[in-house]
Amino acid sequence: MITPRIRQIVLDTPEPRILAEFYRQLFDLRYREGDEPPTDGSTDTRDWLVLRPASGDGIGLSFQQVDDLPRSTWPDQKVPQMLHLDTSVPDSDALVAARERALELGATELFDRFDDPDEPLYVFADPAGHPFCIFVAAD
Repeated sequence: MITPRIRQIVLDTPEPRILAEFYRQLFDLRYREGDEPPTDGSTDTRDWLVLRPASGDGIGLSFQQVDDLPRSTWPDQKVPQMLHLDTSVPDSDALVAARERALELGATELFDRFDDPDEPLYVFADPAGHPFCIFVAAD
């Protein structure tokens, strides 16, 4: 039996380049060849961008332009998440560093559960409002 594999997760956004740059820097990803930002000063009009892990292995992220995107109101359910990314770091020190990096890049902190002894975590919204988590996982 041939089983599909997850190649990438696609995020809708009014501004694909801005969101792609946020995640490129946060997760140290690389643009798919041809999707790099223009270097000649021209206007970036791409409506679809793809990022891949530097190793070439693993799941990528893609960004698809939409005209309007209501921001999730999580934890309030008025506008649900629809999807969120779960990401992990190996320990609490790395979690603090990842939090600072996410905020520096433009994330908004939505929830702080750093002091949870079973699963310390932070929940953020990316610049387009998509929620994502960073938590401690030893694996």
